[in-house]
Amino acid sequence: MKVAVIGAGTMGSGIAQTCALAGHTVLLHDTSEASRSRGMTGIKSSLERLVKKETITEDNRAEALSRITLSGDLEQIKDSEVIIEAIFENVAAKRDVWAALDKLAKAEALLASNTSSLSITELASFTTRPEKFCGMHFFNPVPVLPLVEVVEGLKTSQETLQKAKSFVEGIGKTPIVCKDKPGFIVNRLLVPYINDAIHALSEGVASAEDIDTAMKLGANMPIGPLALADLVGLDVCLAASESLYNEFQDSKFRIAPMLRQKVRAGQLGRKSGSGFYKYD
Repeated sequence: MKVAVIGAGTMGSGIAQTCALAGHTVLLHDTSEASRSRGMTGIKSSLERLVKKETITEDNRAEALSRITLSGDLEQIKDSEVIIEAIFENVAAKRDVWAALDKLAKAEALLASNTSSLSITELASFTTRPEKFCGMHFFNPVPVLPLVEVVEGLKTSQETLQKAKSFVEGIGKTPIVCKDKPGFIVNRLLVPYINDAIHALSEGVASAEDIDTAMKLGANMPIGPLALADLVGLDVCLAASESLYNEFQDSKFRIAPMLRQKVRAGQLGRKSGSGFYKYD
């Protein structure tokens, strides 16, 4: 199957790697040559780690890499059977991308967005075929985490949902179907949890280390909420928090000012070298 992934950032490159390992031919598109290069470098490093862990063989690695083609020309997506958009969380940018993709994609193509916080119904409206559009929300790191939220927009057809579920299962992931509601399932529950931890830190309840240790040892979490925020990206956490607050207008979703400050300072977590912790 021919799969096009739009956006070669952390999520897009992870999705491309996963699809290639599953045997699909992948076109990884990004308008930035630097982003394409970083994306492929990340894929190579990830695959090498999997080889060292003996999760895959050297032949698996080589075959997966041979199936991925980098592209800066959107025209090349024309033959794709599945198109997954994974650019940054900005409605205007996604509108432009989907307007262009809609003109190029073949009629039977499955269209999906990897958005973690935006309305699938709204994104689908940027195309002339909202019934063929759904959400496919992967989780970071994509090659490791098994879940994909398949999101049903207001006009998503049952045929599209079934195609999406089958595709997700075919790349070795577990699909769960949810309605197009703010935060879907995971972020609806997870983002307020992270936000409350940031409120606790800013109020001086405890250090970041102790807050995380408390949740790991006291609530059996595999990773603390602040370390998790750094892993996800504080800019991504902020975008998801804003989406929840804007949609519900409920004070329980009030965004911790410290989160905004960190993002303004460019302290985005692991990807920038610092967030609630510092990284090499």
